[in-house]
Amino acid sequence: MSQIKPTGQEGEEAFATLRNNANAIRAICSAVEGTLGPKGLDTMLVGTQGEVVITNDGVTILEKMDVTHPAARLLIQVARSQQHQVGDGTTTATVLAGALVAEGVAQVTRGVPVAKVVRGVQDGVAAALESLARRARPLEGMSDPLLYRIAYVAGREHADLAKLIVEGAKRLGPAKLREPHFRFSDVVMSHGKAANEVWPGLLINKKPANAQLDFPPDTAQVLLFQDAFEPETVDEEALMTDAGFHKQTQLREQFRALLEKLVELRVGFVASERGVDPDAEQFCTDHGIMVLQRLPRAELRRIAEYTGARPIRRSGLRKPASELAGYLGFAGHVAYDERLESVRMAEGKGRTQVSIVVGASTSEVVGERLRIARDAASSVQAALRGGCLPGGGASEMAVAHELDRHRETVQGMEGFGIAAVAQALRKPLAQIVVNAGYNPLEKVEEVKAAQIASSNDALGIDCDTGSVADMMAAGVVDPAEVKLHALRAAGEVACAVLRIHTVIKMRPRTEE
Repeated sequence: MSQIKPTGQEGEEAFATLRNNANAIRAICSAVEGTLGPKGLDTMLVGTQGEVVITNDGVTILEKMDVTHPAARLLIQVARSQQHQVGDGTTTATVLAGALVAEGVAQVTRGVPVAKVVRGVQDGVAAALESLARRARPLEGMSDPLLYRIAYVAGREHADLAKLIVEGAKRLGPAKLREPHFRFSDVVMSHGKAANEVWPGLLINKKPANAQLDFPPDTAQVLLFQDAFEPETVDEEALMTDAGFHKQTQLREQFRALLEKLVELRVGFVASERGVDPDAEQFCTDHGIMVLQRLPRAELRRIAEYTGARPIRRSGLRKPASELAGYLGFAGHVAYDERLESVRMAEGKGRTQVSIVVGASTSEVVGERLRIARDAASSVQAALRGGCLPGGGASEMAVAHELDRHRETVQGMEGFGIAAVAQALRKPLAQIVVNAGYNPLEKVEEVKAAQIASSNDALGIDCDTGSVADMMAAGVVDPAEVKLHALRAAGEVACAVLRIHTVIKMRPRTEE
């Protein structure tokens, strides 16, 4: 069967899907790129019921936007991945992905085969990642002054939040912050009635089930139930019989008797993943034992790690008191804070923990300050794990120049894809200077010439003066891990979008 080359009109139709997807991604990028850099502005999101969110957090904007286009939703996945894996840099990842798609589409519409462009983009991203990783500077422990600058830059120049995050990081220590599954941002919380605070322990956002009691600060043995704190039950069918009803009554009586072990073991704090039986609640109230119910499993795990407790099932109450004592944790300070509506726990015998409280005057501002503080916490943790790089788009500019030289050695058409990556890497700096009110073409060329002349990859643009400045010396630094993941995710989604030839609507699912 002979092949027929498409005419000009047919070729245009072949690019229709690609252009449509690129336009959708361009629209999404335009919603967040204005927030990039120190001079970036906020976005107001308005809900159908009149609710308002004011933010310049990229992932918040993208998550709350009403987006239906499938390619645009792919781009939102980049921000989600960046937020989940690193916790910061979502705007950078989105801007890079949008630039990669735009540059890739430009090459395809010039006549470069899509497969060659995609391969070149993949090679270019891999080379850029290697170059960025090679340029990363390690931090010199918790006393490194760059740690504060990283928190300050990621915290959008909120000095009070940067100090708060750094203080919390120092209390936790580098070993804790480098743990693979620990997320520093999870210990940051907000409250409209609170002032900024670093609490040396846990703040559990829960009212005690027996809240009618006044719980002064006290030491406490801690008992945790990875279950309901209630009697064991029989099956519903068995309960309909006399034998089943008798068995249920017997189990309840045994449960009441087992509660005496709490007094014997001097338990002062009980928390359960599920509900609490009224008899158990009354018993604890009578004996001054604080009870928390329906705690998320992650919160229960935090309490266990901090106090050294080992969660048990409700059947574990049958264990002898001497054996049950081995499952108890300990905290030297447990009290309920009515102002914060949270339980304060300190001096645990387990692993070190802190809780960082961010305060503000209104609910809208509290939410935004919480997002800013969590970004700062994520950046500090990422920098301790993987080092830092000059910010302000300077590192990307240096890597772009390196890719330009690499592209000259590539003979195949993949070189066009590498050139697309190099051009996309200049986008962060260009957008930062646009948001600061300068000409991006002029400033990008200024930085490029200055970096080549001085062999200094830290040179960027001072957004206050518009002049070339050393970003490291000015304290404009970003975590290397944030940049690396942003570029990797952006490259993946850009290649996926460029390879889409046809969009077909699936038939709706039918229930059997």
